[in-house]
Amino acid sequence: MNRAESKYFNTALCMDEALITLLEKKDIEYVTVKEICEKAGVNRSTFYLHYETIGDLVNETAEMINRRFLSYFSADKAGFAEKISGKSAEELIFIKKDYLCPYLNFIRENKNIYRATFRNPESMQAGVKYGYLKQYVIRPVFEKFRIPEEVWKYYTAYYIEGTVAVIKEWLNGGCKEPVEVIADVIEACVRPFDRRNGNPDEK
Repeated sequence: MNRAESKYFNTALCMDEALITLLEKKDIEYVTVKEICEKAGVNRSTFYLHYETIGDLVNETAEMINRRFLSYFSADKAGFAEKISGKSAEELIFIKKDYLCPYLNFIRENKNIYRATFRNPESMQAGVKYGYLKQYVIRPVFEKFRIPEEVWKYYTAYYIEGTVAVIKEWLNGGCKEPVEVIADVIEACVRPFDRRNGNPDEK
């Protein structure tokens, strides 16, 4: 990263952190460009050099938070298909409490920015944000269960958008319910494979 790129990155990071700080005190609808600039220590022209709207900053900040979360985990994406080759249907429920609880905890700790993101429809671009999940987790499971490729998009929509809908409802209520309760709800809602298709190894 050269000096210009480093300066650009640092300025963007300052605005990301400024937005997060402001969202601790007010909803996104009441945050102004002036407040963001004052908190970040930049002028308005610098803001508009980086973004067209506050919504663009919300999107970037949400992506930064997601990257921060994912950085805690190692991604062995290449070996996932091999790992599931000998597993049973019950073992292949890939939306489980073990996976959900850390993510839900992280969402609750950053609920203001996630709530702001969900309020901005343009920020919810599942095709971009969930590309990794689709390619390296969902696709191998579909192949394992011999789900016809022409209907993958419908199963994917059910899994991702259904989970997101539960999380949005939880956020709207201020994340009052324990993480474990929400994880149980999501896990109970997304189990079509073992019930409808059975174990492919028994066919």
